[in-house]
Amino acid sequence: MTAENLIVQVVVGVMLAALAAYGAVLGLRRWRQRQARRRLVRAFEACSAALLRDVLVPDGSGGHLHVDFLLLTGRGILVVDFRDVEGIVFGGEHMREWAVMAGHRRATFLNPLEALYDRMAAVRALAGDVPVDGRIVFTARAQFPKGRPPRVLRLASLEAEFPPPEPGAAAHPAERYRAAWDELVARTEASPLGRR
Repeated sequence: MTAENLIVQVVVGVMLAALAAYGAVLGLRRWRQRQARRRLVRAFEACSAALLRDVLVPDGSGGHLHVDFLLLTGRGILVVDFRDVEGIVFGGEHMREWAVMAGHRRATFLNPLEALYDRMAAVRALAGDVPVDGRIVFTARAQFPKGRPPRVLRLASLEAEFPPPEPGAAAHPAERYRAAWDELVARTEASPLGRR
């Protein structure tokens, strides 16, 4: 074996090892993302009798609105706009933009309450007499040092606000809304904006 062949084999081996390590890192990242998404869905399932995620709801004007989560709860149908941002969030009900500060980075986004109210109205038009409510749900990575605006809560507080049925209950309290829920489900479609 010549020195040139040995060098080529070593270089190819190092490249293959680097590709394998890169693939393993990507695979681990995807696995963690899927696990986080599963934990998120389980948190929403814990306080609901049924759940839809990443759906389009007719807006009544010939268009559709993306909804992150729809939950059938004991209090009716809950429209959830999910936000996973890290940092200190400053926002208010009547502010046009909200800000997130994380270290030296600052970002803004439009007030999510306005879009939530539109989504709630679209669902309300399809839900009949069933009560419809809405929440902007943030993960624990978001902090609200000046307080949370109305209809904003953290994921950990969701179950306290929308409690599951008591253990041993004959039926979930949400079952009284099942017919309207089934009709709502029939009117939705999968959203291309869904998180994977």
